[in-house]
Amino acid sequence: MTAAEDIRAASFPEDSEAVLAIFREYVASPSVSLDYQGHAAEFASLPGKYAAPDGGLLLAWQAGAVVGCAAWRRVDTERCELKRVYVRPAARGTGLGRRLVERALTLAGAAGYRRVCLDVLPEFTAARQLYAELGFTDDSPVSFNPIPGTAFLGRDLPYAPDETIRACNSNS
Repeated sequence: MTAAEDIRAASFPEDSEAVLAIFREYVASPSVSLDYQGHAAEFASLPGKYAAPDGGLLLAWQAGAVVGCAAWRRVDTERCELKRVYVRPAARGTGLGRRLVERALTLAGAAGYRRVCLDVLPEFTAARQLYAELGFTDDSPVSFNPIPGTAFLGRDLPYAPDETIRACNSNS
C-alpha cells in the first residue's frame, strides 16, 4: 500500500455517492453491456447484498478520492461471490487491485465463508492473470453471465496473502 492509500469498508450513507460513482464507472468500462446484472436495482438499494454480515464493500482511497473498489455477497452458507473489483485507470499498475482482492478474501474468510467464486469477462486479461496468481481455478457459475468467453473461477478460503503466509512460516 502506498503511504497515501487507504483501503477500508464503505460506510453508508456517508460513502453512498462515492460507491455509486465508481460502480457506475465499472459497469460502463467493459466493451459489452452489463445490463443483464440488474445493476440499476442494485445501485438503488446499496449496500443491499453487500451489507454485513453476509457481504462487504471496500473502497480504496488516494489523496481523498476513491480509486478502487471490491465487494462480495453471500451465495450460500459456504460460498460468497467476489463482485465489482475495479481500479480506476490512473491507479492501475500499482498493485492496488491485488491489495483490494487480498483484503476482500481475508475478510470473506473471517466472515466464515469457505469458498469464494467470481466471473471475469474475457477482455479483463490483467484480472484473469491476478486471479490465477492468487490461486483461483475454473469453477462452476454461481450467477448468470451470458457473455461468451467469461471465466468462472473459485478458490477455497480461509485466505492469507503471501506476506502473511511468509510471516507465519518464518515465526514457526
